[in-house]
Amino acid sequence: MTFRSAVITFPGSNCDRDMADALEKVSGTAPHRVWHGDADLPQDLDFIALPGGFSYGDYLRSGAMAARSPIMQAVIAAAGRGVPVLGVCNGFQVLTESGLLPGALLRNAGMNFVCRDVKLTVENSQSLFTAGYSAGQQIVIPVAHHDGNYFADDATLDRLEGEGRVAFRYAESVNGSARQIAGVLNEGGNVLGMMPHPERMIEAEQGGTDGRALFESAVKALVSA
Repeated sequence: MTFRSAVITFPGSNCDRDMADALEKVSGTAPHRVWHGDADLPQDLDFIALPGGFSYGDYLRSGAMAARSPIMQAVIAAAGRGVPVLGVCNGFQVLTESGLLPGALLRNAGMNFVCRDVKLTVENSQSLFTAGYSAGQQIVIPVAHHDGNYFADDATLDRLEGEGRVAFRYAESVNGSARQIAGVLNEGGNVLGMMPHPERMIEAEQGGTDGRALFESAVKALVSA
């Protein structure tokens, strides 16, 4: 079975090629490249990725304008049907702004752009994105963001924790995120938003391969489904 994926590009995306390259190298099939102004997605997609960058220059709230791009109605509908959606960095911001994930991404606590490798703890190893990891496993993935401070009210945070929807947690404080949350899942487990960039850690030449298991577990789950 061929793995059919799509990468959405917004004005200001700068990690879309990295994401497309990661998906192609892991799945063996190049993803469809979809422009934000398109109204429809390709048919029968197995996977949708919203990449990092600075959509619309982050001139409003990060991701707020991209969340209202024409293509997002199709992405929201696909997610509602159960199609897996991965949002990384700016993509995570778009997912919260579009209502696909709870919470918001605020300015980093130190008000500085953070760009370095960070240690993450895998909190949930049961999702289609994280089945390639073990619960409690520590991995190293790079971050590159100015607005990665995850915020939600205590009731929402308690619900995320109680329902096992915290996918990844920073091993140490990186940006001030509530409870050091680095990635969260939706209720159905088919939407994942995370600030760190797994697509930048899939080959040894990139400095490590800890991000590869995320893509491999998704491909394995969807191709064998």
